[in-house]
Amino acid sequence: MKLRNQLKAALRSLGKNKMRTFLTMLGIIIGVASVIAMLAIGQGSKESIQKQIANLGTNLLTVFPSASMTGGVRMEAGSSVKLTMDDYKAVSSRCPAVLYSTPTVRTSGQLIAGGQNWRTTVWGVYPDYFNIRNLDIDKGAAFTLNDDRTATKVCVIGQTVNKYLFGEGQDPTGKIIRINKIPFQVIGLIATKGQNAWGQDQDDIVIAPFNTVQVRMMTVAYIQSIMLSATSEKMIPEATDEVTQVLKERHRLGPSEDPDFSIRSQADISSAATATSSILTALLASIASISLLVGGIGIMNIMLVSVTERTREIGIRMGVGARGRDVLLQFLIEALMISLIGGLLGVGLGIVASGVIASIMSWPVTITIQSIVLSFMFSTVIGIFFGWYPARKAASLNPIDALRYE
Repeated sequence: MKLRNQLKAALRSLGKNKMRTFLTMLGIIIGVASVIAMLAIGQGSKESIQKQIANLGTNLLTVFPSASMTGGVRMEAGSSVKLTMDDYKAVSSRCPAVLYSTPTVRTSGQLIAGGQNWRTTVWGVYPDYFNIRNLDIDKGAAFTLNDDRTATKVCVIGQTVNKYLFGEGQDPTGKIIRINKIPFQVIGLIATKGQNAWGQDQDDIVIAPFNTVQVRMMTVAYIQSIMLSATSEKMIPEATDEVTQVLKERHRLGPSEDPDFSIRSQADISSAATATSSILTALLASIASISLLVGGIGIMNIMLVSVTERTREIGIRMGVGARGRDVLLQFLIEALMISLIGGLLGVGLGIVASGVIASIMSWPVTITIQSIVLSFMFSTVIGIFFGWYPARKAASLNPIDALRYE
């Protein structure tokens, strides 16, 4: 029996019970749509997290002081070894894999401008900080190294600070604000940055010259951290090794001794976030795949019913010369057509559902070709797997018994 005739016979058989065929397909349709939608949500979340992490800065590395070690025992956090300006200068001058660098200190400050006030974080940094964090200036300009050397009382503010002190959309450049009663002139407004991956508002910030904050506001001699940018993403491990070697040498630590500082890289954060997102995506896809299995069981059930209903027809076909493999192939084609048509409809429904989720719930959604192909192939395998047994049962019928069946 030619394949074309078998396809026509399968379509004719499925068309005789349109409602039953559609209800059988429904399990596959819902299953495929669910898998595509869940994978789209998971992929969208992963890309959103990666974008937020990339938004933290260019090839970012941050050096923090750690708790000191005494007799092999790590002391409490308050006993941490301080980083110094000499540490920063050694790192910035002796690490070729480092492109930008800045010492950092930060404190909280009560901001007052006219009758308005706002409390936020004040960072003391070098101008390289703007390159490291990919910060663009919307209005005005950033401060310079000369402003830092002279500890000039100037600052750059974020959009949130500007909104609460001067009003949204206002140009704050040239205006005076008081930070913990110390007057600062606003010389620049940072372009909108938005929230980071942890929901923190990156626009709620004041940035001032490092020496101004360290000497005039905090009156300390140490630095809280060193922020660095590697020359490229591939150079992050090499930059980490260089910084580690320089600081261990400065702190008189041997090669086998634990460092009294820690280096956190953007890659570490990205890897952890991506791993978590991948696990959640796999979990969502696994849950959605259950409906595909249920759809497959529905196909097997209906095909078994169909074999029983068409036992006499099978006997007649075998009686006029049809072989067992012809009967097997026909029923297998019917099961496969149910899953293929259901898979195609499910792909369309999954794409529409993903769009609805993105528009109504404002979730990040990304549909990939891989997820569509994977879902469609899975539905095909389901059709073959669950259609095989009923088809095999039909092919193994005894023609004489089948003709006698009522």
